[in-house]
Amino acid sequence: MCGTCGCDEESPRTVVLEQQVLAKNDGLAAENRDRAQSRGVALINLMSSPGSGKTSLLARTVREFDGAPLAVVEGDQETGLDAARLRESGCPVVQINTGTGCHLDAAMLSDALRALQPPDRSVVFVENVGNLVCPALFDLGERARVVLASVTEGADKPLKYPHMFRSADLVLLNKIDLLPHVDFDVARFTDAASTANPGARVHPLSVTTGEGLDAWYTWLDKQVLA
Repeated sequence: MCGTCGCDEESPRTVVLEQQVLAKNDGLAAENRDRAQSRGVALINLMSSPGSGKTSLLARTVREFDGAPLAVVEGDQETGLDAARLRESGCPVVQINTGTGCHLDAAMLSDALRALQPPDRSVVFVENVGNLVCPALFDLGERARVVLASVTEGADKPLKYPHMFRSADLVLLNKIDLLPHVDFDVARFTDAASTANPGARVHPLSVTTGEGLDAWYTWLDKQVLA
């Protein structure tokens, strides 16, 4: 702490280091993107808070999607439980455990893609660590970012975590089968998402009942065709 004005003398240095870290990550992300695009591989960065249903969505998608081949890079701080669940659905999976880390980065994804070796014209889902803050800061080289929310969370989430929703190409609202049993305003959530990201598309769905999944599968088809 500076004795003259009370400022944090380490602050400028911290900003520079953060910029250097992000710049290095962005360079690796560009390499990931170029390699994927050259082979027609659609990298989909799937992000949410814990418990929104990312793994359940992917497991059902693996079972039902009849388009391009699918693979998953599974990010968790600990355990391989979600990866094992997805393998049971018949999907190639690479597990990344970040330990105390709260997000995946481009270097981790690069290593995972080398291990996966996804075929040309395929979709690779990157199930990021459950967190609505850190994952939004790191470009992985993805084709698109998908943010998954659920009706068991607050309808104001897009306003409380604007950077996450601002970076989304698609917002999925899961667990709509629970709407009769929870106090959740879909219109308020949609308005909040539009405030954070005027271009955001919000698709309500239920992984449990299957409602709304056809629109999700159609969107995935378009990512491969892109």
